[in-house]
Amino acid sequence: MENRMLPPGQTRTDTCEAHGAFVAHNRIGNLWTRCPTCGVEDEARRAAARQAEVMARDAALLEQRIRTSGIPERFKDRTLGTFTAGSEAQKRALAFATEYAENFDSVLESGRSALFIGRVGTGKTHLAAGIALHIIGKGHTALFTTALRAVRRVKDTWRRGSDETEGEAISALAHPSLLVLDEVGVQFGSDTEKMVLFDVFNGRYERRLPTLLLSNLDIESVKACLDERVFDRLREDGGQVVVFDWESHRGQKSPKP
Repeated sequence: MENRMLPPGQTRTDTCEAHGAFVAHNRIGNLWTRCPTCGVEDEARRAAARQAEVMARDAALLEQRIRTSGIPERFKDRTLGTFTAGSEAQKRALAFATEYAENFDSVLESGRSALFIGRVGTGKTHLAAGIALHIIGKGHTALFTTALRAVRRVKDTWRRGSDETEGEAISALAHPSLLVLDEVGVQFGSDTEKMVLFDVFNGRYERRLPTLLLSNLDIESVKACLDERVFDRLREDGGQVVVFDWESHRGQKSPKP
């Protein structure tokens, strides 16, 4: 029997096992359209699969950024939302950290840095980690380290056979969107250390990249262990000092419900 080509535009009633009768359209030759409801469902499944793939990729990228950020393991769940602010001073510190994190794009435009100072156990690292986690979640990069480790990383490049050059070490510290430098003042404060920290801070200053410094010392003691030029640059572009002057949270028992 001759297999005649049908003219386009013909219709017929077909039956879908899942959705029943539907009108099929002849597009070209003897090819007919399939059930439109099946087509919609198939496209929805493909869209959901694409969305799941994107979400999985984004989640893996976020996990990698957090893993390589250097945020201490103990503080990887310390978000801004989990910080307990009871006193007015604590509320001001939390408000500063929240504003800094939520408006980080404008922080990047100015390069606005900050200094958290206060006694041990008052939540400086918690809020700094919360800021870092927030901006990482928004697609930025953050590096969390101590002043001593930063200095040691650069000084280690001076050894023969080092896997990293001095320039590479400084660049690794100077390029993240945010550098959190904890325990400022624990280092010895030698001229060599001051020079290294100045090179790091100045590299970030020239790129308008903010740095968040944390210290258990008072302002004058922080000045003494940093190059004066570092402290001057820290206060430029609206850089602020946030004082954590309340009692340590460590060792305190949670109130009973």
